[in-house]
Amino acid sequence: MSTDTTAAARAPSVLSILIRNPLAGVFAALVVIFAASALISPYFLTAYNMSVIARGLAFVGLVTIAQSSLMILGELDLSLGTIGGLCGVVSGMLMVQAGLPWGVAVILALGLGMLLGFVNGFLVTALGLHSLVLTIGTAGIYGGAILVLTKGVAITGIPQGIQFLGRGDVLGIPVPFLIMLVVLAVALFLTLKTPMGRYMYAIGNNAAAARMLGIRVDRIRLLVFTFAGMLSALAGLLMVARLGTAQPSIGQTWVLAPIAAAVIGGVATTGGVGSPLGAIFGAGIIAIIENIIVLFGVSPYWQGVVSGAIVVLAISFDALSRRYLRRDGA
Repeated sequence: MSTDTTAAARAPSVLSILIRNPLAGVFAALVVIFAASALISPYFLTAYNMSVIARGLAFVGLVTIAQSSLMILGELDLSLGTIGGLCGVVSGMLMVQAGLPWGVAVILALGLGMLLGFVNGFLVTALGLHSLVLTIGTAGIYGGAILVLTKGVAITGIPQGIQFLGRGDVLGIPVPFLIMLVVLAVALFLTLKTPMGRYMYAIGNNAAAARMLGIRVDRIRLLVFTFAGMLSALAGLLMVARLGTAQPSIGQTWVLAPIAAAVIGGVATTGGVGSPLGAIFGAGIIAIIENIIVLFGVSPYWQGVVSGAIVVLAISFDALSRRYLRRDGA
């Protein structure tokens, strides 16, 4: 057999491996993009730039973990960004205007995030609507509440104590990134090592069958929506700590990027497939691409175009790979 024939025979098997194991594929893509970025820009591997990427990844990464957990369940929440923004604004008001200690304000804001997530889950369960449709409406409500509370003006005077959570470093690693890693470890444990995680995948694959097996589908939905709301609130709180102000614009960019990251990371839009780890790998790819755009002096307005294009490409690849697997399994 010739070399060309051997290579031709090997190529489909490599493609099949990457499609069947999205986590390996997205990790390989992350490594390639990282290496290419290091080659094309002398500033990419500097300690400062690595810190910028890690810190920026932390905020969107928390929302990505939340969104990927919902997508595994077969749901989608478009209000996570506004939940983060609203909880961030409320925490600022509690610390500055109500004079509460920042620790108390953090606990109350996280509780608010859990409540808003629970409301989303309850409405999805009670009304039987698809979460995508319902959370378009709740995103409008939560976003409107931000403007009502702030009148479009940032809340300043955030205590110095909380700012370490957003601006601090431990051994050169940004604190928000370390917090994201802890949350990721918890999410992986829940999804891969607990009965709840197995129930999530079962519901995402076939909710009706899961219900017939005795799985409490509605309860799992409520728990995951509540968990997602809490993580979004945490992202909003960390952003307030990072900026030193509670900006009404917090969370506005946390809509497309987490969805794109999850799909790139192998989380199926139809549910039942993927993991939060793959979603974070996907978020890392997006973060590196956006960083390279900045390093090359391209207008930041193009970041929205890039994010949208990544969403389209990721969803298209997801659909094509599933079509390939169905045909290959037939």
